[in-house]
Amino acid sequence: MINCLTRRQMLQQLGGIIGLAIGLPLPARSRARAQGLGAAANALVSLTPAEAETLRAIIARIIPADDNGPGALEARADRFIDRALAGALKTQRSTYTAGLATLNSYAQSSKGSAFAKLSTADQDLVLSEMQSDRVPGFAGGSGQFFNLVRAHTIQGTFSDPFYGGNENFIGWDLIGYPGARVVVSPNLQRIDVKPEPSRKSAYDYGMFNKGEV
Repeated sequence: MINCLTRRQMLQQLGGIIGLAIGLPLPARSRARAQGLGAAANALVSLTPAEAETLRAIIARIIPADDNGPGALEARADRFIDRALAGALKTQRSTYTAGLATLNSYAQSSKGSAFAKLSTADQDLVLSEMQSDRVPGFAGGSGQFFNLVRAHTIQGTFSDPFYGGNENFIGWDLIGYPGARVVVSPNLQRIDVKPEPSRKSAYDYGMFNKGEV
């Protein structure tokens, strides 16, 4: 974990911002892609294969899998980001192109290999330098790009799975969020009983518009 936070501390801090991630919109075409099955559901929409490989390595270190459970990679935060870069985050597509390329160049020059090929220890060192604004070549500073990717990683891990991340409700399970409900039963209002997960996206309910297919 970067920034001297334990994974548990990060998860505790995320409880208050999950609503922001759930609300991130996508255009109708990207929504249709999000509903695809099999290989089509995992096809890249915005990123190149090389960019996706680097991004996956980054998010795997920002919220890594550990004894507490799976992390951002298993939750497919990378897929969330890839799709969002074709929709709500499309103005940041060029920022990702430049940022991922610059990170790889720095990893190659300082550690002798592309970022995704480094050991996890070296990846953490590079990301720590990046977070501390010590990696040259970034427009606006490397810390700015690190914070951008971290924010999107958090969104992709804990947002509604309709948007491509939070696969199998991994993120919601990590923070104990039971999922979307349209009716709050008396049992759900009890403070002495942990609510059962709904295992549903908000868009599994007909009252929410999924956009045109």
